[in-house]
Amino acid sequence: MNPLTRNNVRIEGRGPAMIFAHGFGCDQTMWRFLAPTLAQRYTTILFDLVGSGKSELSAYDRDRYASLRGHAADVIEILDELNCPEAIFVGHSVSATIGMLAAIERPDRFSANVMIGPSPSFINDGDYVGGFTREDIEGLLETLEHNYLGWASTMAPAIMGVPDKPELRDELTNSFCRTDPEIAKHFARVTFLADHRADLSRVTTPTLIVQSDDDFLAPVGVGRYMSEMIPGSALSIVRNIGHCPHLSSPDASIDAMVGFLRERNL
Repeated sequence: MNPLTRNNVRIEGRGPAMIFAHGFGCDQTMWRFLAPTLAQRYTTILFDLVGSGKSELSAYDRDRYASLRGHAADVIEILDELNCPEAIFVGHSVSATIGMLAAIERPDRFSANVMIGPSPSFINDGDYVGGFTREDIEGLLETLEHNYLGWASTMAPAIMGVPDKPELRDELTNSFCRTDPEIAKHFARVTFLADHRADLSRVTTPTLIVQSDDDFLAPVGVGRYMSEMIPGSALSIVRNIGHCPHLSSPDASIDAMVGFLRERNL
């Protein structure tokens, strides 16, 4: 299947390529506050992860997507199909890790990585504080398995945060609820049990980490840990309550990105 059809790819703007990848339970519409502004300078490439949005759901293969590397391979296939010499990758949450894995595999395809609210592992381990115990994550996954819609209705508002913007909390809840429950359960297990800390030191692509100063899903300490482990990376902490600063603090997110990219003549 053509990857542009499979992943519902949409292209706008002109200039260097910038590809956006959304987080769990979302789709490419979550970039609507960033992409139009950045399309004035870049060719923006938006797509849906297989299993999300308007992607081809029949292409969801549990074996291929049993790890995040399956989605990373999709990203590379999209860029190969478009024959992009180099692209700036912008990934939110789990897709920040997906972009990192893609850039490690094919550094020739990437000029920079922008990681918004990333986490290489959600589970505490020794001195590493991911934010959750193993028991926390297992309980979360068990609840999701038995009552996905109830889980979505509870978790989405907590993930979004922004108590003064209920419309964004409702939007994320509805997005979660539109996702195929069986695919969501599988992808959630892959997402929340993944541990890619060992891959951080393998990154050679210039990397910006954008972290909210109040995010229960990816605490500031995770961003600091990643900036220490990824060689030459930069960390920008934005004032924002919740896990989606590209939606709830878009101006601050754009400022962090543009500043980082201009410093590198990208």
